[in-house]
Amino acid sequence: MVVDVKKCLGCHSCELGCAVEHSASKQLFASILEKPLPQSRVTVEHSEGTSLPLQCRHCEDPPCVKVCPTEAITKKDVGEAVLIDESLCIGCKVCILICPFGAVTLSTDDKAILKCDLCQERIFTGEAPACVSSCPTRALQFISVEEFTKEKRREFMVEFLKGE
Repeated sequence: MVVDVKKCLGCHSCELGCAVEHSASKQLFASILEKPLPQSRVTVEHSEGTSLPLQCRHCEDPPCVKVCPTEAITKKDVGEAVLIDESLCIGCKVCILICPFGAVTLSTDDKAILKCDLCQERIFTGEAPACVSSCPTRALQFISVEEFTKEKRREFMVEFLKGE
């Protein structure tokens, strides 16, 4: 997942898309009536005129996995998502304290933690995560590091050739 801060409007569409995707109905208007209300796993933070969607970075060596006393948080392999088995989570909050990005939160019922799961069901069907699909400016992109660096090199060349 890559964020282009210059493109982020701070509109919270990614939050809404995420919450709807994680709702029981997976439909906007129906999800509004659900109890408890579905929660987003991405949060848009604002600071000094800049907005930044913040979600789990799925660390290569995730500290949350290391500190989880029940092994509810797992990562199978490098490049894979860090996932939570909510049935194993005891809500001890140690992962919230250790996350360097502040990307782990507590569910509204205080029973388990919430974090980005990269919309695993969508990924398996070839779709992008809901936050990416919901972003009107394409500030969020679900691409590999190689694709990202290739795009940045292309952008640099375009700017260079324009003389800017």
